[in-house]
Amino acid sequence: MRMSWKLGRVAGIDLYVHPTFLFLFLPVLSTGLSPLFLVGVFGCVVLHELGHALMARRLGIGTRDITLYPIGGVARLERMPRAPGAELLIALAGPAVNFAIAAGLLAMLVLGSSILETSVPLDGFLGELLIANLVLGLFNLLPAFPMDGGRVLRALLSGWLGRARATAIAATIGRSLAILFGMLCLKYSHSPQIFVQLALAAFIYMAAGSEEFSVLAEERRRTFGDAGDAGIWVAPPGYRWVNRGNGVWQLAPIIVTTTGPTTGSSSWTG
Repeated sequence: MRMSWKLGRVAGIDLYVHPTFLFLFLPVLSTGLSPLFLVGVFGCVVLHELGHALMARRLGIGTRDITLYPIGGVARLERMPRAPGAELLIALAGPAVNFAIAAGLLAMLVLGSSILETSVPLDGFLGELLIANLVLGLFNLLPAFPMDGGRVLRALLSGWLGRARATAIAATIGRSLAILFGMLCLKYSHSPQIFVQLALAAFIYMAAGSEEFSVLAEERRRTFGDAGDAGIWVAPPGYRWVNRGNGVWQLAPIIVTTTGPTTGSSSWTG
């Protein structure tokens, strides 16, 4: 985080911007887009990441910080939820914010049209920001890591295939889409934004592989009982972790039974 500049705190979460963010102004200014529009879009990106962070906070997971990059924002959670339902809610919270912003902007445009008694064009600032939020929401719902849709896909597959296998599938889709996107950019894109597009493809590819490696390493540590995870994966009183196979772990109650009234012996069964 030393390479980033701190902008302040939002909802108790430190907000940073990476120096590479400034490179985004070059292609934007060359295409005639307003810097105000760029600021508006990344304000929506901040709100998107806050959606993830605040939903995670509601589920008992803190957020270390949020950093803005040329390709979007990254919210660093203290840990990723293992429960599929919790991961699903956190993943959907970000795109939901973008769709809510788009709905609010649409209401403003409709209201403005009724007041002015004429149609308000979508090529104005509010219309462009509306379209940008729709694109952000839909893009993040692609079923591939590291997009939110990849986490939604993993959450839906985890109960069936296990967390490790579900992660591998989502990461493979992410890497495949990154390669396809990069090839299409090299072949068809002639805009000044091609470097940003290629950087986005490279980021998706590397982030998908990093996520898969991290989850597989985590599953191996948990399978072989690495003591380093004890602080995170310690079972609550009266429960213990049980390996159900295929990378699926489940909390099972510890049942105490007595073999006789005078012996005082007991046994634990899962």
